[in-house]
Amino acid sequence: MNSEITGIIFQVLLVLTLSYPLGYYIAKVYKGEKTFLDFLSPLENKLFKLCKIDSNEQMNWRHFLVVLLTVNLFLFFWGMILLVIQGILPLNPDGNIGQNVSQAFNSSISFIANCNLQHYSGESGATYFTQIFVVMLFQFLAAATGMAAFAAVLKGMAAKTTKSLGNFWVYLVKSVTRILLPLSLIVGILLVIGGVPMTFEGKQTFTTMEGRTQTVSQGPVAAIAAIKQIGTNGGGFYGANSAHPLENPSYFTNIVECVSIILLPMALIWAIGFYLRKKKFAFSIFGVMLFAYLFTVFVSVNQEMKGNPRIDKMGISQSSGSMEGKETRLGSAATAFWAMTTTATSNGSVNGMHDSTTPISEMLMMLNMQTNCWFGGVGVGFMNYYIFIIIAVFLSGLMVGRTPEFMGKKIEAKEMKIAIIIALLHPFMILCGTAISSYLANSNPELASQWLANPSFHGLSEMLYEFTSSSANNGSGLEGLGDNTNFWNISTGLVIIITRYLPIIGQIAIVGLLASKKYIPQSAGTLQTDTSTFSLMTFVVILIIAALAFFPSLTLGPIAEYLTL
Repeated sequence: MNSEITGIIFQVLLVLTLSYPLGYYIAKVYKGEKTFLDFLSPLENKLFKLCKIDSNEQMNWRHFLVVLLTVNLFLFFWGMILLVIQGILPLNPDGNIGQNVSQAFNSSISFIANCNLQHYSGESGATYFTQIFVVMLFQFLAAATGMAAFAAVLKGMAAKTTKSLGNFWVYLVKSVTRILLPLSLIVGILLVIGGVPMTFEGKQTFTTMEGRTQTVSQGPVAAIAAIKQIGTNGGGFYGANSAHPLENPSYFTNIVECVSIILLPMALIWAIGFYLRKKKFAFSIFGVMLFAYLFTVFVSVNQEMKGNPRIDKMGISQSSGSMEGKETRLGSAATAFWAMTTTATSNGSVNGMHDSTTPISEMLMMLNMQTNCWFGGVGVGFMNYYIFIIIAVFLSGLMVGRTPEFMGKKIEAKEMKIAIIIALLHPFMILCGTAISSYLANSNPELASQWLANPSFHGLSEMLYEFTSSSANNGSGLEGLGDNTNFWNISTGLVIIITRYLPIIGQIAIVGLLASKKYIPQSAGTLQTDTSTFSLMTFVVILIIAALAFFPSLTLGPIAEYLTL
C-alpha cells in the first residue's frame, strides 16, 4: 500500500481511538461529575470570586445569551484597540507596526468569532504581544464560547422541563481549564519535541547554502499552533501557516496538528451520547458526519495524487501527484487530507496552498464549509447539525401525520421559523457577498486587477471561497485573492459577525423554548431519532437545504474550471 495512504489511515484510526474516551471525559466535565482535574476547582473558585461571579447562578436562555454576547463585544474592542496600537506596545523585537482600522476590525472580529480569517501575514502583521494577548487569548476564549453554548444545548436537551441552561461563566472557564488548556499543553510539548520554535527572541539571520543572507522569524510558535488546532481556530503564527517549515517541520508534527484539528469536534459528538445517556443517538449523528467527511477525503486524495490532466497530456510524469503549492516533505495526499479535515471543521489552517489544489478538491472544500456541519467547530458543529435535526423531525412528522416531537418536546411554529431562518442565513450571506463582489469586479476592471490574480472561473471560485470561509467561521482562503483591502476587510468582517452570532442566538433560543415545554414520554408512535432511517433523512435534508443552494455558483466556478482541463 502507498505510504501516503497508510499515513492517512493511521491518522483516521488514531483520532477515532482518542475521541471516544475524550468524549466521555467532556460529558463528565459539563455534568459536574468528578474528574482527575478536580484539583483545579480552588483556582476556578478564586477566579469566580475575584470577578464577583456567582458560579451557582442558573441562567435562562435569554440571560445566557446576554452574558455571552456582552463578553464577546468587550473582547472585540479589546482586540481591535491592541492591534491598532501594537507598534508602541512591548514584546515587539521585530518592530512591527500597528494594523490599520479596517484590518484591525477584521482581525479582531475574526479571532473572537473563531473564524481566524487572516488578511495579514502573521509574523509581520502582529507582534509577540498581540500574538499572545489577542490571537492566542481569543483562540482559547472563542473556542470556549462555542463549547459553553454546546454545554447549554446539552443541558436543555437532557432536562425534562426546565428554564435553566446552566451558567455561562462556569461552562466557559471549565472549557478552558479542564479541556482546552490541558490538550493544548500536550500538543504544544509534542510540537516543541518536533522542532517547532518556542521563544521570545526576534528574527535570526542565517547564511544560506548559496552564500546569501536570510532573516527568519521565530517566536512563541508552538503554544499558538497548539491552541489554533485544538480549538479549531486556524490562525497561523506565520503567513504561510502550517505550510511553513518552522510551524510544521515534519510528517510527525503534521500528524500531531492534523489529528488535533478534528479531535475535539469528534469527541463532542460522543459527549452527547454520554451526557444524554443516548449513545445510539450520538452514534447515528457521528455516522452521518464520518461518512460525509471520509467521502470528501477519498475523492480529494484521489484527485491530488492523480495530478493535473493537462500535464499528463504533455507526457510529463506526475508520480508524486499534483505538487504545485504543496510541501515535498508532506506530499500531495497529506495536503489533500488536511484540506478536507480543516474545512470539515471550522479550523481554516493550511499545510499547502488551497489555491493550487485541483478544481474538484476546491469544490469539496467549499461544500464542506457550505454544509457547515460535518463535525464543524468545537460546539457549534453539532449546534448547526441540531438545526437540521429540528427541520428533519418537523418534516417527518408532517409525512406521517403526527405532531413533530424531539426529546419529548413538541416542535411548533416558533421553533421552525427560527430553524429555517438560521438554515437559510448561511447561503444567503455567502451568495449575496459573492454577487456583490462579482458585480464590482466586473464593472471595474482596475478593481478586479487588484483583487484577482486569476480571471474567469477560478476568479469566481476565489471570491466564493472567501465568503464561504467567512460565513462558516473557517478562515482559510484561496490566496490568489487580494483580500487585504477595505472592501474585503469590512464585508467579510460583517459576514463573520452575522453568521457567528445570529445562529448561536437562534440555536440557544430553540433549546430554551423546547426545554421549558412540558415533557411528553415516548410512546409507540414517537418518531425515533436514533435510527439509520432518520440519519438518512437528516442527511438528505442537509443536502437539499444547504448543498443544493450552492450548486449553481459551484457550477460557474470549480466545476466549469474542471471541465476546461
